[in-house]
Amino acid sequence: MTGNKQSYTDYVLECLQPVGAISSGRFFGGIGVSVDGVQFAMMMGNALFFVVDDSTRPQYEQMGTGCFWYNTKKKKINVKKYHEVPGEWLDEQETLLQRAEESIRIARRLKK
Repeated sequence: MTGNKQSYTDYVLECLQPVGAISSGRFFGGIGVSVDGVQFAMMMGNALFFVVDDSTRPQYEQMGTGCFWYNTKKKKINVKKYHEVPGEWLDEQETLLQRAEESIRIARRLKK
């Protein structure tokens, strides 16, 4: 992990602290972010992704961001459960925390 990615990771985790006891760990080449054992976000490179569902995904799409994706040898895989957080939300603490709490609720519901 480069210093730049580490700085981004540290910054995001600090921003998310008010939602609860945040824990993080390796997750498929990135970092998974959890509260109370429920993963609600992940970071890949310098991008943050929140768990979304059909009711919240359109709000992210309207902001111009896409879902997490990766390529296999045969095709591109879209992981619609995770949607990229618009960069400006990191500068808008209230919005970021509202969306994080929303993502936590969705992740808890999906885990059941």
